[in-house]
Amino acid sequence: MSNGLDTKKTGYRYLVLHLLCWAVVIIAPLFFHSSEDTWAMAWNRFVRGLAGPLACMFIFYLNYVWVVPRFMIKKRDWKSFLLVNLLALVLCLLFIDVWHMMCQQWLPDLARKVPNSPGKGPLRMARYFYLVVWLVLCVALAVAVRMYRRWQHIEEARKEAEAARAEAELSNLRNQLNPHFLLNTLNNIYALIAFDQEKAQTAVGELSKLLRHVLYENQQDFVPLCKEVDFMRNYIELMKIRVTDNVKIAANLNVAPNDSTPVAPLIFISLIENAFKHGISPQGSGEIKIDLNQVNGDITCEITNTCYPKRENDKSGSGIGLEQVGRRLELIYPDRYTWEKGKTEDGKQYYSKIIIKKEES
Repeated sequence: MSNGLDTKKTGYRYLVLHLLCWAVVIIAPLFFHSSEDTWAMAWNRFVRGLAGPLACMFIFYLNYVWVVPRFMIKKRDWKSFLLVNLLALVLCLLFIDVWHMMCQQWLPDLARKVPNSPGKGPLRMARYFYLVVWLVLCVALAVAVRMYRRWQHIEEARKEAEAARAEAELSNLRNQLNPHFLLNTLNNIYALIAFDQEKAQTAVGELSKLLRHVLYENQQDFVPLCKEVDFMRNYIELMKIRVTDNVKIAANLNVAPNDSTPVAPLIFISLIENAFKHGISPQGSGEIKIDLNQVNGDITCEITNTCYPKRENDKSGSGIGLEQVGRRLELIYPDRYTWEKGKTEDGKQYYSKIIIKKEES
């Protein structure tokens, strides 16, 4: 619906622009005349001079509306394009001559007081040459304007197609993220059942809270940062249930309870999942640090964890989470984010730092 309205508005703007341009071309001569001329003489000269602008309008719109779209864009028939314009050029010259003859009959004082008659011989040929140059320039202008409009339409269609593709891809990523998140969480609960059923039951209760956020908030393009932080806190608490006291977890989520800064839902959760997946040793020890803050609209999420290779029997994910994070950042925050990640020089820690910059108004 909005695209149709935008197209109408654009059409009206072009119509007004065309009318203003031709109004200037046609009316301007009235304001450029000798101080010795009477108003009648200026008006007579203006009427006689109308033939040129009218001929230019005719050949311009003939090309703009019909010749260029039909013979240049659609058929690429240059011979027909040149032939039609040659015939139009001849018609315009004939029209101008007839107009001048009629003006001399209807305005007899014009030939004597305003010596602008076509003349004969070299003077007449020079005048024809001048007219032909102007008419050819009008043809070139019509071609340029029409091709520019066509380029605009193609560019708008390309942008719309890219936006639709990006939206479809983003929707697909969100749909993938739900089962990916659920699978990893269920695997964690499955691991708890084997040695602590009470904790497993508690984890199921925590999971139900998380699923509410995943199923409802994740369907929106953006959610308030405070809601996303609450989800992250709940997820971290759920993960704490399955780890031992030997795992040091520090979560500093420095965000105001009512912070409404918009953020893409679940954009950081895969990083936290990754930290718990690779930050705990088989013996149940490790260190995970999660820092998130928002300053002047810029959101920074920094996570560091001890680095342990994934065990062969570990089924807590297939590695698609981080790929989704990167792709979602590209689609949602193009040119507005930085992401630094990798291992420290000694290989003992893995770090990941995302900064999402505030959108400039």
